[in-house]
Amino acid sequence: MTDQETDQPVRQHIEQLLKEEHELYGQGQLSDTDRQRLEQVKVELDLCWDLLRQRRALRECGRDPAEARVRPPETVENYEQ
Repeated sequence: MTDQETDQPVRQHIEQLLKEEHELYGQGQLSDTDRQRLEQVKVELDLCWDLLRQRRALRECGRDPAEARVRPPETVENYEQ
């Protein structure tokens, strides 16, 4: 299996989240529920991108990308690049 194939489920989830994010932004005026959902989507996107970065780093080090784990939102959201 290629790298892209093993990452495909995460990439598909990212695409779904991006679509939802765009739909929410497209509404213009958001309800409180929509704003909360938008924040959840943003965090979930950050977690997915972080997971893909971990997988790539593991591959580059010759390790199994399946070792990557979704980290807690507090870790990912407070990460400084």
